[in-house]
Amino acid sequence: MTERRRMLTGDRPTGKMHLGHYVGSIANRIRLQQQYESFFIIADLHMLTTANTVEDIAKIAENARHLVLDTLSAGIDPDNATYYLQSAIPEICELNTLFQNLVTVPRLERVPSLKDMAKASYKDEMPYGLLGYPVLQAADIMCVRSHVCPVGKDNAAHVEITREIARRFNHLYGEVFPVVELIKADVPTLMGTDGQAKMSKSIGNVINLSDSPAQVRKHVMGMYTDPNRVRADIPGTVEGNPVFVYHQTFNDDKAQVEDLEQRYRAGKVGDVEVKEKLAEAINRFLEPMRERRAKYEESSGLVDQLIVEGTERTRKEVQATVFAVRKAMGLTAAYNQIRRKAERAAKKTAGTTAH
Repeated sequence: MTERRRMLTGDRPTGKMHLGHYVGSIANRIRLQQQYESFFIIADLHMLTTANTVEDIAKIAENARHLVLDTLSAGIDPDNATYYLQSAIPEICELNTLFQNLVTVPRLERVPSLKDMAKASYKDEMPYGLLGYPVLQAADIMCVRSHVCPVGKDNAAHVEITREIARRFNHLYGEVFPVVELIKADVPTLMGTDGQAKMSKSIGNVINLSDSPAQVRKHVMGMYTDPNRVRADIPGTVEGNPVFVYHQTFNDDKAQVEDLEQRYRAGKVGDVEVKEKLAEAINRFLEPMRERRAKYEESSGLVDQLIVEGTERTRKEVQATVFAVRKAMGLTAAYNQIRRKAERAAKKTAGTTAH
């Protein structure tokens, strides 16, 4: 029987998940979950690179629950998903240490998203942990010997680091790791409701997957549109307009979208109507998630059970990977050689004492 191929991806437990997460990675997870054995990391060690106060750490458990519940509500099958808490598997840190020697500092400094992450966290200088973020991410992906990794645009360069480390390790020590395949999102980046930057929890320009219909409507009615359009009878710009980007992404009534675009370009529809239709469309998109969320919330302890059982199962997988890595590198043989010599010396000493 052929071993089932594996998928690894996940998120930092820094808050509730939003539409940007959905289009960036969750949609692909849902699409691929039956095709692959699915591992989903709750990446709390990664969180520490930008959020590491006592208050931040105290929120990990609550945010981990949000993360799992949000993805289950989006359509992940709990019977085919292994969720695990990164910090509860110390062997991942051992892999991170070993992989650090297979990549250079200049290579990591060329990863564009790291500087953006440092800037978004208001850090004047990049912490060592943030510079090594892609190496720890390589340990995450390779610890279960994943074959595919669906991630958003920001993490694509990180996955390429993983591919390089896997090839380097296999070249030096023998074939241990598959070279993971990056699966890109259909919508690489979703602009935030402010129209100024990508959707981001830290900025607050988000529509959460768990938002109520009223919350969605409030966010949508406050969205940025064409700044040059001060009246409804002035022709407006559709291209790059966040409201229409969202219509194209989330509105299942394509005829309605086309009609709104034509009237907007001709100055025959106001922003209020366009936004009202968008709020209705996003609420239609989110309604099945709300129904699933209600069902999962009724199952007391389900989310915590999934995290605990998934972490225990994943740790066994990671321990097997670490064993294979140490054996391939010769670290196991080195220690065994020292241990055997020590045992022989001890026996010799014991024999001399006995006489």
